[in-house]
Amino acid sequence: MGRWQPGARERLEQAALDLFLDQGYTETTVPQITARAGLTTRTFFRYFADKREVLFAGDRSVPEQVARFMAEAPPSLGPMELIATGLPPAAVKIFEGRDLDYLLRRRAAIDAEPALRERELRKFSLMSEALEQGFRDRGIDDLTARLAAEIAVTTFRIAATRWLNQHGDPDLPATINQTLASMKHLTSTLP
Repeated sequence: MGRWQPGARERLEQAALDLFLDQGYTETTVPQITARAGLTTRTFFRYFADKREVLFAGDRSVPEQVARFMAEAPPSLGPMELIATGLPPAAVKIFEGRDLDYLLRRRAAIDAEPALRERELRKFSLMSEALEQGFRDRGIDDLTARLAAEIAVTTFRIAATRWLNQHGDPDLPATINQTLASMKHLTSTLP
């Protein structure tokens, strides 16, 4: 077994995703994943705490990424300006290094399993909490901070889904901008 070969993590991710899609998340075991990847179970646990982490390992850094993003934003930007100017490049960074095929397959695996959908929602909840705190740290009142955080996360979720459904065309920043424009139009019609 080539456990010391380069790309072990990527091979494990690919093998796990193939198995999740072929036979289902629940039916897939860590030994099956490692066998398909040509690696050992010990190598698997060097990279991931469990099989769910294959799809969500990067989520642990979400609060830190959001905090850094909020801290680096110019203090003069209001909440909606920060979302409009900062969300497109931040979203691109989230998907950096992942091709569209992988992202589509990952989404299919998550959509097929309630436990994975729940974990995906938890990721968005963590993102929202971190954004809300970031807005508060910028001196924004609680209600506005909460609304801005939810708007940012909702915009990201809707835009990312649309972008994947459209197979990457237009690109993610353009899809985010379209989503924000639709939201602006919708809110302009409020009484």
